[in-house]
Amino acid sequence: MTLIKSISGIRGTIGGAEGDNLTPVDAVKFAAAFGTFIKRKSNKKNNVTIVLGRDARISGKMISSLVSNTLIGLGIDVIDLGLSTTPTVEIAVPIEKADGGIILTASHNPKQWNALKLLNEKGEFIDGEDGAEVLALAEGGALTFAEVDELGTYKKKKKYIKKHIKEVLKLDLVDKKAIKKAKFKVVVDGVNSTGGIAIPMLLKELGVKCEELYCEPNGEFPHNPEPLKEHLTDISEMVVAKKADLGIVVDPDVDRLALIAEDGSMFGEEYTLVACADYVLEKLGGGNTVSNLSSSRALRDITEKHGGTYTASAVGEVNVVKKMKETNTLIGGEGNGGIIYPDAHYGRDSLVGVALFLSLLAHKKVSCKTLRDSYPSYFMSKNKIQLTPKINVDSVLEKMAIAYANEQVNTIDGVKIDFDSEWVHLRKSNTEPIIRIYTEASTQESADALANRIMEEIKNIIS
Repeated sequence: MTLIKSISGIRGTIGGAEGDNLTPVDAVKFAAAFGTFIKRKSNKKNNVTIVLGRDARISGKMISSLVSNTLIGLGIDVIDLGLSTTPTVEIAVPIEKADGGIILTASHNPKQWNALKLLNEKGEFIDGEDGAEVLALAEGGALTFAEVDELGTYKKKKKYIKKHIKEVLKLDLVDKKAIKKAKFKVVVDGVNSTGGIAIPMLLKELGVKCEELYCEPNGEFPHNPEPLKEHLTDISEMVVAKKADLGIVVDPDVDRLALIAEDGSMFGEEYTLVACADYVLEKLGGGNTVSNLSSSRALRDITEKHGGTYTASAVGEVNVVKKMKETNTLIGGEGNGGIIYPDAHYGRDSLVGVALFLSLLAHKKVSCKTLRDSYPSYFMSKNKIQLTPKINVDSVLEKMAIAYANEQVNTIDGVKIDFDSEWVHLRKSNTEPIIRIYTEASTQESADALANRIMEEIKNIIS
């Protein structure tokens, strides 16, 4: 089964049987449910408006047509940004005074996948309560479509990436003069999606020389689109060959940012946020930060170095954003390279991340590798245990929490156990009987050893 319905949207593989894959029928049904939800929530006397945008996936144009015409059929006005990025759609919703947004992207999933991601009137992902209501409507709610004289309208706006870039350049901490003066040379891997449009365009505005790799937005991903070390050998080699200052990698919808140092080594997705936070906190004289429980301890170290307070949230962007608002956070995000900078908007934004990182590098006047080496060094191990459907995963996690009651234990999202110099985070999958096991320590060997020890203890519990 490759159709996954959750409170944040619906995603699946294209083709196959209705209800098992992301078929046209499923796309229409889910778009109708969200449109109905937005209409009920809005108090407008006139038609409500939804902003639509997509990444460059092969199926994008087809899914976009189905979704936009379904919304029009509900009497909803559609503003279609066409090829866009997730953060671009997020900023467009409030600018257009729209009532919601839909982003058509399966993020880092391979090209056969697509998804509908849902935004509220602020351009932020809908919360659990709203998501549950949309799911209920999709599963059997009363959906009423508009009469012929009340159909919605359709308007295409193609230049929103440029508008997004202008908003990024307006940010006080983006030092355009310092970046231009540094005369950076950068290689960009856009994985043949919309990052291949947005990132080179941003770099040009910043006066950065850009070498493009896989920047044709045709949806034919040249490698696994998740920006992990094992997928990025081509850009690592090109950064060295071109004698570039760094490499920039984004996922298909441009909300995750990974960096390559001048020697071809990974700066590390976890450290994208650490570096941007270091810059923001230094410039603003300290402040609070937030990341999720599975993110590196390095962000906590940097935050405390600048006199601020670090807080961990449950995993998921909507949870990070909620905690950021509660703690008056200056910058936050997720360890997968997702930068959330409230001065821009409450959403992961690689364009903002690039601009802040280059500002930092220009101010420090050091190489990318030297900068990376200046941060606390932690290593992570990511594993999972497949369980049988009969096993009660919650019971297993509860027993692990009890076993380590003498340590610092956090149970807001699975079980996280903090030791003096390392930690482990255990989370259950929402879609299959799996426990995900993330560990972090001061060496890779220690992180792996902790993961192996915890996995053995879980196996003893379920045996």
